[in-house]
Amino acid sequence: MLGYKMITMAFVYPQTLTRPTAISCLPDETPATDPPARKLPRGSSQLNRWSMARSLRSGRRLDWSAQRKDSAATNTVSLIQPAISSDDEEVGEDDGDMSAGKAIYMVSDGTGWTAEHSVNAALGQFEYCLVDRGCAVNTQLFSGVEDVDRLIEIIKQAAEEGALVLYTLVDPSMAEAAKHGCQLWGVPSADILSPTTEAIATHLGVAPSGIPRGAPGRNPLSKEYFKRIEAIDFTIKQDDGALPQNLNRANIVLVGVSRTGKTPLSIYLAQKGYKVANIPIVMGVDLPKTLFEINQDKVFGLTINPVVLQTIRKARAKSLGFSNQMESNYSDMEHVRQEIEFANRIFAQNPVWPVIEVTGKAIEETAAVILRILHDRKKKCSMPSISKRY
Repeated sequence: MLGYKMITMAFVYPQTLTRPTAISCLPDETPATDPPARKLPRGSSQLNRWSMARSLRSGRRLDWSAQRKDSAATNTVSLIQPAISSDDEEVGEDDGDMSAGKAIYMVSDGTGWTAEHSVNAALGQFEYCLVDRGCAVNTQLFSGVEDVDRLIEIIKQAAEEGALVLYTLVDPSMAEAAKHGCQLWGVPSADILSPTTEAIATHLGVAPSGIPRGAPGRNPLSKEYFKRIEAIDFTIKQDDGALPQNLNRANIVLVGVSRTGKTPLSIYLAQKGYKVANIPIVMGVDLPKTLFEINQDKVFGLTINPVVLQTIRKARAKSLGFSNQMESNYSDMEHVRQEIEFANRIFAQNPVWPVIEVTGKAIEETAAVILRILHDRKKKCSMPSISKRY
């Protein structure tokens, strides 16, 4: 029986990592004897590829000698496969079922925002596995669950599908019903909200209301709600350097070259109630004078690895149908480097502006850095809560 070597390659795009794709399948010239069948640990090769991809995306240099040794060891193990028996076919069928994804039910008596974001944050710890579908997950949100009958139906369905139930039920009786129902039907479960609510109640010495957000007993149209709406409206109008005369009204001003994520970051911050303006840095175009007349503590620079920026711009140019000449000017590596160097000179001339490296960072991560710096400056912290390097 001839063994086969599978050559794989991981393609890295900004904020996205695609599944490794087989390029070619080359027969090994050396016949291999069939070793005794044994289960190999799953996920190690996926973890290696994920780590390599994250390193490339962040611009870090890889220790290729170590990677070659790991690759050689992996190929040696995967090179020889035993003959497929009936038992192996059954295993393959099970693997196919697993690839469909294990179910996670999120149950909420409100909008489900808390449950959804908590679960997504936790799933972020398993990206190395999810990226190669080694441990696929299907999440399903059940919002507005306010009566026990519907809750029990969901738990029964979870028992049939072998799902994990995670719930945020502010009504103590509903939370208790969910706990006992899951125990009765043998469904794995966890209460996301109650431990935090109980800890805060103990700390404040006040009992919680037990009313979910958006319920008739609460008014969602609060001052905070209208503040967010006003911030989003302002941010949309100030996008990409528009209306520079309004920069003094902004809470945050983002400055950076094209495709450093200024717009999505602005919208994300606006949804938190911050009025955000963003100014593009373009070679040969002066920045608006009002940018230097406003409070400089609210101006933030964004920078990115040139290789990653070129990849983003090539994809953008292709999606917009740019001609070859236009694409060359926009995504040419020499042009990209010159533009980043031009931006770095501007940042050096304005040392008060914190410059944030966005390569490999999610929008939420960059936003968290900005808000912590704003908090430190507002409180005039002598020792900032984060490092000087961003």
